[in-house]
Amino acid sequence: MNATNTAAATLSPVWRAVLTDSYRALATVVAGVRDDQWQLPTPCSEWNVTQVVQHAAGDQLAFAQFLGIGTGPDYNPFEPSGSIDGPAQALVDDAIEQTATAWATVADGTETVPTPLPHGALATPVAAVMCALDAAVHAWDIAIATGQPSPLTDELAGRLLTAARALHPAPGSGQEAEIVEPLRQWGAYAAVVDGKPDDTEVAELLRYLGRDPRI
Repeated sequence: MNATNTAAATLSPVWRAVLTDSYRALATVVAGVRDDQWQLPTPCSEWNVTQVVQHAAGDQLAFAQFLGIGTGPDYNPFEPSGSIDGPAQALVDDAIEQTATAWATVADGTETVPTPLPHGALATPVAAVMCALDAAVHAWDIAIATGQPSPLTDELAGRLLTAARALHPAPGSGQEAEIVEPLRQWGAYAAVVDGKPDDTEVAELLRYLGRDPRI
């Protein structure tokens, strides 16, 4: 069994729960943002809270579109304007609803699904958990920026790491690489932050995705 299949087998029994937990984390954190906090800086150094919310919602809408639900975001998630037409909570709730509906259409046993990632189609459990990773980690970004508790648990972080580190042919070269690495080279994630001996799985995940868990 190759590394991608190993990750898929590990995540197969849990990917729906991982999505649910990650969507709950994002919705809860966005609901906790106060009116005076939308312009605060975040661990995504170039974006404020509003922009991270736009990005996170747009990514979920893109996954939904690739799974056959909705038309995707009407803006570039990687160039968020910082201005939302209407309540941010409504934007996020709609994105989560569309993407959750899309994943619900995927039958158990479906081997692969299309994704908006440059990798294209991925093993279904890996694709689903990569979708969840985007929601959960940006929920952490928003929580840290606004003084809320971290929404990540070690159990959730460990499952997200399993998907992020799954080996898959890299777009372009075809050489096997961890799924996050081509995205990192493209700029979606910063360089890995050096670990500490006492790191939890949450800290390991955050460092792997270029974030300092101690901020």
